[in-house]
Amino acid sequence: MDHKARVRCFYEHVVSNHLLDEVAAYISEDCTVRSGETVVPVGLDGMIRHLVEVRKTYPDYTMTITRQFEDAAFVISEFVMEGTHAGEWLGMKPTGKKLTFTGVDIDKVVDGKIVEHGGAVNTFDTLFAEEIVQPV
Repeated sequence: MDHKARVRCFYEHVVSNHLLDEVAAYISEDCTVRSGETVVPVGLDGMIRHLVEVRKTYPDYTMTITRQFEDAAFVISEFVMEGTHAGEWLGMKPTGKKLTFTGVDIDKVVDGKIVEHGGAVNTFDTLFAEEIVQPV
């Protein structure tokens, strides 16, 4: 698989189906998370813990890649994430609502594995539209 296909498979197959035993085939032991200029080493274990924590809030969430672009080792994926808000998150009580979020992931792939992950989810847009958060 090329880089785009591997990233798509990771999100749409492994993440969407919560196949934690397959994560190591897609994520490097030395994986980092980038937010602007800040780089945090999380490794394979950190990525698995992240996936477990997200499932606590959205136990049925799935990801669908809508567009992808590739530039050398970097794959940029626009996605839609859907899931039922069934767990508390950042002090927000579960609503039971099926929520849809959009976002962009930027993943660096080396030797077939994601070595750096970053991106953003349009969380506020959805939470505001669903009246889960309110302006003060």
